[in-house]
Amino acid sequence: MTSMSFLDMQHQLSKKKFLQKPSRMFSRDRQNSGSLPIYSPTSEEQKQVFNRFDSNKDGKISPEEYKAILKAMGKVNLVTKEVQKIFEVADLDGDGFIDFNEFVEVQKKGGGVKTVELQNAFRAFDKDGDGKITAEEVYELLHKLGERYSLRDCRKMVRAVDSNGDGVVDSDEFMTMMTRTMKIY
Repeated sequence: MTSMSFLDMQHQLSKKKFLQKPSRMFSRDRQNSGSLPIYSPTSEEQKQVFNRFDSNKDGKISPEEYKAILKAMGKVNLVTKEVQKIFEVADLDGDGFIDFNEFVEVQKKGGGVKTVELQNAFRAFDKDGDGKITAEEVYELLHKLGERYSLRDCRKMVRAVDSNGDGVVDSDEFMTMMTRTMKIY
C-alpha cells in the first residue's frame, strides 16, 4: 500500500481532524529545510483506511478493491502497474489479497508517512493546482470515493480547518490537520 493512497483515504475518513484548529508548525521554511519530519499513523487510522479499501468487508483487500479506490482518486494511469507492485510487496502470504496484518506491516516497512507524501495528498485534493483546497474540491473527491457528504458538509469541514479565515485550506492547514494524531519519528 503506498503512503499516498493511505493519506488520501485517511483525510476523507478522519472527520474528527476537521474539528482541530491547526497551527503553523509546518511552515514552508521548515518543509524546505531538508530536515522533514516523518509521521506514524495510529492503529485506529490504519484500521479506518483498511476498512475503506475492503469494500466487501471480507477482511482482505483484493486487487479489484484497490483499483477501485485508485480510479476514484483519479489515478487511472497508475492502476495496473501500481496495484501489481503493491501486491508484490504487501501480499506476504501469497494468497492474492492484503489482510489487515499485511497492511500494517507494509506501513511499518515504509518507515511512516513522509512530509512529501502529505504534500502529494494535498495536491490530490487541490484539483486546480492553486495551492488551496476549496469545499467544492473536497466534495468532488469525496463523491468520487463514494462518500455522500453534501457541499454544505464540505464547507463545514473546510471552515473547521481554515485557521486564517480565508475560506480555503492551504498546505500548512492541511499538514496540521493530517498530522494532528500522528507521532513524529
